[in-house]
Amino acid sequence: MGNSDSTTGPPSFEDPFVGDDVEQRIYGTMLQTRSPTTASVIAERVDCDPKTARKYLGWFADLGIVTKHDGRPATYERNDAYFEWRRVNQLAATRSLDELRERIRVLTATIKTYEQTYDAVTPAEVDALAAAERDQERTVDDTYGDLADWQSAREERTRLERARQQRAGSEPESVSS
Repeated sequence: MGNSDSTTGPPSFEDPFVGDDVEQRIYGTMLQTRSPTTASVIAERVDCDPKTARKYLGWFADLGIVTKHDGRPATYERNDAYFEWRRVNQLAATRSLDELRERIRVLTATIKTYEQTYDAVTPAEVDALAAAERDQERTVDDTYGDLADWQSAREERTRLERARQQRAGSEPESVSS
């Protein structure tokens, strides 16, 4: 018997939700969906009845996990704001104020270095081709990598700052005598 018949290990890329129930398959499919999609298309992808898909998608819409767009037919898409909110809450719940502050300091230093390197406030202000031509030691790919890392650092710092504020607001103030 070949290794391909083994039930241990990760699922195939063709059907990553094969062992999950219908709810989990719909949820997983919505996580991967990047544009408004009908319940019928989702049902086809997860191999369930469209009525079942509509039921779960309606429930996910009520929870804020997906956004329902009215129309004929209605479409559903992943609500990125929900997942951002969830990530901030997770950070606030699992990291101490000191951990959050330290990571914000590190990211701020990283961002400042990119700002100085590229003489810009945001990565969007940088012409990657022109920057690579000015700095002969860096390739265009290096520059694009820097810009992506810089943008990621900015987004992570914003997320951590929101978590820090949330965490600070939930902790009692220390009283000095």
